[in-house]
Amino acid sequence: MTFPYYASAEQIMRDRSELARKGIARGRSVIALTYADGVLFVAENPSNTLRKTSEIYDRIGFAAVGKYNEFESLRKAGIQLADMRGYSYDRADVTALSLANTYANALGSVFTEQAKPYEVELCVAEVAKYGKPRPSQLYRISYDGSIADETRFLVMGGANEAITAALRESYAPDLDLPAALALAVAALTTPPATNGSSTGSSTSAPSTPRELAATDLEVAILDRNRPRRAFRRLSAAAVAELMPSATTSASPSNESDGSGSDGTSAADGDTSSNPDT
Repeated sequence: MTFPYYASAEQIMRDRSELARKGIARGRSVIALTYADGVLFVAENPSNTLRKTSEIYDRIGFAAVGKYNEFESLRKAGIQLADMRGYSYDRADVTALSLANTYANALGSVFTEQAKPYEVELCVAEVAKYGKPRPSQLYRISYDGSIADETRFLVMGGANEAITAALRESYAPDLDLPAALALAVAALTTPPATNGSSTGSSTSAPSTPRELAATDLEVAILDRNRPRRAFRRLSAAAVAELMPSATTSASPSNESDGSGSDGTSAADGDTSSNPDT
């Protein structure tokens, strides 16, 4: 008689958490931060079709890292839910908090009930209307369904410790768009500290910062000054104008106008078979 394989519930949760964290860490980083006129999304993403950021509803945006096929299905479900709620009740009833709670419940159920958790981390952001005293809101939803809110910035995927430290040192709440973009790009190029233990030293040795061109970035904003649909995607040409020092290697011939939410611009390097998103 053979006995089934046994593992404690605690060990199973640890294994699932480790699997999800490793998958998310392989993805290129995404920064969401609030600035004077709304919310800025900046992602390291050379693809022009597979995107990490998106519009969810009138004044609500979405960003994600992890497995593209997994967070893309969640993005579509969020859009359908928002449309249905706005149609059935009122557009004002669709909020980032309600969507974030729905995502948290879904991810929590998958994490505890399914054999494999989703290897994703999500951000749902909402920008207040112009003149409203309420600040813009950022919600981070983790692979296990945990949720946290921010009014300043958050970083997902990749070497987020070094990027978060760089933002914490330089962030200011009322930056204009060029300054906010410059801050985000500088943080994305911050090299992670490398441990010098292999040479007998316990200190960390900094490496050379990377260079990112406009075509390496996916940039979008939630603009509080727009009357209804606040989401706007920036083309590589617009990014190059806002941040010329960071985009000197961009090729103008490959840039396209992305003034609307459907504009084409620098985008995500994800594939459905590659966990790097």
